[in-house]
Amino acid sequence: MNRTSLSGAAIALAILAAACGDSSKIGQSGGTTVPGGQGNTATTEAAISATLNASGATFPKAFYEVAIASYKEVQAGVTVNYNSVGSGAGRQNLQDGVVDFAGSDGLVADADKPRYKGEFVYVPTVAAPITVSYNLNGVNELQLDADTIAKIFQRQITTWNDPAIAALNPGARLPATDITVARRSDGSGTTENFTRYLVAAAPDTWTLRSGSTVEWPASTQAGQGNTGVAQIVKATPGGIGYVDLSDAKASSLQFARVRNKAGKAVAPSLEGASAALAGAQVNADLTYNPLNADGDASYPITAPTWVLVYKNQTDKAKGAAIKSFLKYVLTDGQKLAKEVDFAPLPASLQLRALAQVEDITVPA
Repeated sequence: MNRTSLSGAAIALAILAAACGDSSKIGQSGGTTVPGGQGNTATTEAAISATLNASGATFPKAFYEVAIASYKEVQAGVTVNYNSVGSGAGRQNLQDGVVDFAGSDGLVADADKPRYKGEFVYVPTVAAPITVSYNLNGVNELQLDADTIAKIFQRQITTWNDPAIAALNPGARLPATDITVARRSDGSGTTENFTRYLVAAAPDTWTLRSGSTVEWPASTQAGQGNTGVAQIVKATPGGIGYVDLSDAKASSLQFARVRNKAGKAVAPSLEGASAALAGAQVNADLTYNPLNADGDASYPITAPTWVLVYKNQTDKAKGAAIKSFLKYVLTDGQKLAKEVDFAPLPASLQLRALAQVEDITVPA
């Protein structure tokens, strides 16, 4: 399959590449505005009226909340309700036809696609780091690598002064405190991306495979949503869990620097997420994988997220509102991402996502 770089002058060819179905690198061309200027999409449209109900990933909840509120200011007749119930539940709700679109950090399995009520498309929205957050009094800086993270979450390392952790943190005063592992109780795209990272970065160590749910050891503690995991970590001395950056910061959690593919210990940040995005390969359907990315500056547990929506809409008003809202998310909405600790899409991927939205059909 042909791959083309979408950096520099090739950005102008992004929509053509999407139409042709080629896979391509996201490229280095970041930013929050689309080249050529898309303007404020919602304010240049005629007023529309509809109520949209959606559900899904908790990972992008903070971004969707601010985007929905901002969109309401320019399209007052459209109400968007987003229920953050987890990626798995969101995909099931779209499959069952009880929502107008779903948020998901994970992909639909090929075996599940025939169960949907027609063809759906992936619309990428933002990306962000998944932190490895911890609660350890007196340890303000912590460095971990993939093998050690894998052993901690598989309960092979059970105390904070374990030699494997100590070797990565020379000079740190690590206590003999027991480690309490917090993980998701629900079907989760955050879990899927976290475990996919471990499959890729610690293939000889991680044995629990990957998925929106996995068979966690019985001694782990389960929390509902990213906020539930964050609450367990915050309330438990010795706790550790995987939490998106926005929720980790909102809960004032500490988080580890993680050694990336290049061997560099990188803190979870928007800059690290953007570096991971830059080299990711984009498939024809706009799915992509920035986990365990190349590059010295890449944060290795960077997760994408998408809106899943049916390509052929059956309700004129709702279809028009869905297209309008998604265009807003991909243009003016991108300017809001950093405010709530999400990395905006590179301009090249914005263009391809906008083309994906334009292909959504609405009844006449």
